[in-house]
Amino acid sequence: MKLYYSSGACSLASHIVLFASGLPFSAEAVSLRDVPHTTAGGADFTAINPKGYVPALQLDNGELLTEGVAIMQYIADQVPDKQLAPANGTLPRYRLQEWLNFISTEVHKNFSPIFSGKTDEVKEDAWGRLQPRFALLQAQLEKTPYLLGGQFSVADAYLFTCLSWAQYLQRSLAAYPALLAFLKRVAELPATQQALKAEGLLK
Repeated sequence: MKLYYSSGACSLASHIVLFASGLPFSAEAVSLRDVPHTTAGGADFTAINPKGYVPALQLDNGELLTEGVAIMQYIADQVPDKQLAPANGTLPRYRLQEWLNFISTEVHKNFSPIFSGKTDEVKEDAWGRLQPRFALLQAQLEKTPYLLGGQFSVADAYLFTCLSWAQYLQRSLAAYPALLAFLKRVAELPATQQALKAEGLLK
């Protein structure tokens, strides 16, 4: 398998999950600032993934899988013994998907205007919309170390990635101590350390 990623972007979650899986894979960075987007090897990324964004996972059979929540669940299902996702067809699996959808639509997408908003008003409005989402996550992570309880899952990799953007954007999460503790907890996992180092985010 081959992961196409951009350093620190949402593809970091898939990168973490790949390391946690123990499966063999390669990874190639994509410059999203270039037009057209190019890979580290000089290829036109849109010729690989017409959607033009990361992550994208080239499977061993040549097919391309896109969208982080799909990629992470695919990886998890290749190594069920690692317990990165509950078994398909079970209620815990739907709880996982519930969290993945929440992170995708309510957290990830509300960070986007803070990165790309043209005015401070737009950025502040987006940060304001995130506060009740953070409060909900705080309430969950006060009770359990990870979103599904005591076991790290792909949803935690995704949430870690999104929450880590706050520091990059110089936004404080001090009002949410359980989120800060969660960030520290996940950052210390071997798979996270490996992914951060691979993306040049950790020396």
